[in-house]
Amino acid sequence: DSALMVALPELKRAGMKKVLVVNGDTPLITTDTLRDFMFYAEGADVSVATLTLENPGAYGRIVRQNGELRAIVEAKDFDVAVHGEPTGEINAGIYMLNLEAVEILVPKLGNENKSGEYYITDLVGMAVAEGMVVRGLSCGSDPNLLGINNPAELAASEELRRRAIVEERLAAGVAMHGPDMVRMGPYVTVEPGAELFGPCELYGHTHVASDVIIESHCVIRDSRVESGTVVHSFSHMDHAEVGPDCLVGPYARLRPGAVMERGAHMGNFVEMKKAHIGNGTKVPHLSYVGDADLGEHTNIGGGTITANYDGVHKHHTTIGSNVHVGAGNLFVAPVTVGVGVTTGAGSVVRHDVPSDSMVYSENTQHVVEGWKPTSWVRRMHRIWE
Repeated sequence: DSALMVALPELKRAGMKKVLVVNGDTPLITTDTLRDFMFYAEGADVSVATLTLENPGAYGRIVRQNGELRAIVEAKDFDVAVHGEPTGEINAGIYMLNLEAVEILVPKLGNENKSGEYYITDLVGMAVAEGMVVRGLSCGSDPNLLGINNPAELAASEELRRRAIVEERLAAGVAMHGPDMVRMGPYVTVEPGAELFGPCELYGHTHVASDVIIESHCVIRDSRVESGTVVHSFSHMDHAEVGPDCLVGPYARLRPGAVMERGAHMGNFVEMKKAHIGNGTKVPHLSYVGDADLGEHTNIGGGTITANYDGVHKHHTTIGSNVHVGAGNLFVAPVTVGVGVTTGAGSVVRHDVPSDSMVYSENTQHVVEGWKPTSWVRRMHRIWE
């Protein structure tokens, strides 16, 4: 293998006596497997881990004589007349090599095969021919040692890892409904007592505390969810922090920088981005809170927007504690609303509002009596024509 050829001078310069070589396409190998293999390989010049599969596919075939490993032959070069009937035993892609033996064998590697490549697997047959000690450790049918060569094999390996993670969390006391539909990354931590409903997805360095309920169809990435919080269905979080006893969703989206303190509510079709929501504050539905700080025990009426972007720069909105925001409000940042303020429905708040006051925008309402929409539509059609 050309990689081994390139690395050999550096290994010698470092004074290494042995080298463990593992294929880069086998991400599910465990340290226990490698430790056992290294113990088995002690004293051998060349050792190889093997698997036995019902369908060996394109993996390199193991050739044995009287139970002893004699060669590894790539699938495309395997010839029954020369190598005998295949047994299903294949190369797992894990090698332990004595560097003194490698120094002798590597210069003799050739690429006279159908692919025109240098195969590290050829070291086995060459070592046998040189009278070296060669061992093949059978690892049964352990699927965690399978390499990934195509999308189908990648999907199969992902499913193996997903199932192992889920089973580990179940054993630790995490409740799951529909565990076959729960996807969880290897760095996700879920405390015993949490309850998950599949399908749901947890990725990155997400942490879910005990007594959290995460309903179905939620996607959470690199976020923290503290004890007592309920995340309703179809909610998304990305780099968000949700404190204890909060309510999120359904259909809520918490983007990077979203922080909810204890007892805060972020309801239906609400989006947060770089926003901090104080204790007990509620944003029940149909709102966008971006680049904003909201104090404690404030209530945000439905359809409220913090307009943070002027087309060039992002600006900040600050809304104090114990504020009652009417429905359909628009806060044009930068703007600060003090403590204890009440805003009227449909207000456009463009300037700072002092504490303990009320603010509202007057919009003139016009009524056209005798209005007939159908006649107006016909009139407009004539104009367009």
